Amino acid sequence: MKRIISLMALMLSLLCTQAATITLADPTIFYENGYYYLTGTNKINSGFTMYRSTDLVHWTPVGNAHDGFALWKDDTFGTGRFWAPQIFKYEGKYFMAYAADELIGIASSDSPMGPFKQDNIHELPHSTGQIDPYVFIDDDGTKYLYYVRFVDGNTLYVAKLSDDFSSIDENSITRCLGAEEGTWECAWNYDNSKITEGPTVIKDGGYYYLLYSANHFRDIDYSVGYAYAESPTGPWTKVGNPFLSRHNTGINGSGHGDLFQDADGNWYYVFHVHESNSEVGTRRTAIVPITLTDDPTNKFIPETDRMYLLDDAQSEITFANPVNFGGYTSHREIPFRME
Repeated sequence: MKRIISLMALMLSLLCTQAATITLADPTIFYENGYYYLTGTNKINSGFTMYRSTDLVHWTPVGNAHDGFALWKDDTFGTGRFWAPQIFKYEGKYFMAYAADELIGIASSDSPMGPFKQDNIHELPHSTGQIDPYVFIDDDGTKYLYYVRFVDGNTLYVAKLSDDFSSIDENSITRCLGAEEGTWECAWNYDNSKITEGPTVIKDGGYYYLLYSANHFRDIDYSVGYAYAESPTGPWTKVGNPFLSRHNTGINGSGHGDLFQDADGNWYYVFHVHESNSEVGTRRTAIVPITLTDDPTNKFIPETDRMYLLDDAQSEITFANPVNFGGYTSHREIPFRME
């Protein structure tokens, strides 16, 4: 009887043990040859850790740089505040655009797991602080950098990149969009901070789409909206309300991520949310399937009933299926704990 009770206790313990939560903010996913590579802003802030998956559910820590990092601070520009990376591939080589010390660097590697390095350690030219880079290569081969400049708050700009991604054409710097007062974009809980950030750009059906986050990341209404244009440099037409927010995810602070496709061409958005609906805390990483329509005014439709938060498969137990976190309620009077 004792043996049966002990076995039942062990089974109950295993069933109650969840995998460790993945806590990457500003996440991005790069897909190639059956593998998804996930990275983002982490608490260590000395570079970028990485996870790999074959199914978008089970994630294993990987990384070929120092201590499992895909990019380590001693190999490239930056000493701290490593934020918002993007991985892309060009002519057989892998690149990582990222922010460090509130400036932007681009490093390269022979593997999507790194180590990403710079032969000539440097940041991109700047006349102000700049963060949150996103590299987009147009059909004609022109390379563009979309990014935040610290001008009139956090404002999104675009500039042409050199062919080797080592510099920008400073004469091409063009304002894309910024936060507008009196809208969901303006963080009235934080001195009406004007913040637009976290850009992702795709081209589809003759239009360019610029996805961005706005409001303040600590605010419950930090959300994701988009604008569209007929040119990669605009002018951009904003769509009034965010397509991803606490109002359809059920979780506060839903924002700042990246759009990606799976092996079958299905679209997803990976993003971060607050630790809970009562605490900002350590932000958690989530994925939601996205339907793309042909209507530029209603382009991105998130399937929030299939949204799930990510866990680390290296923990003792990993659930085999995504967990649906719908049904949360949130209210503006909920207090925050800042960390």
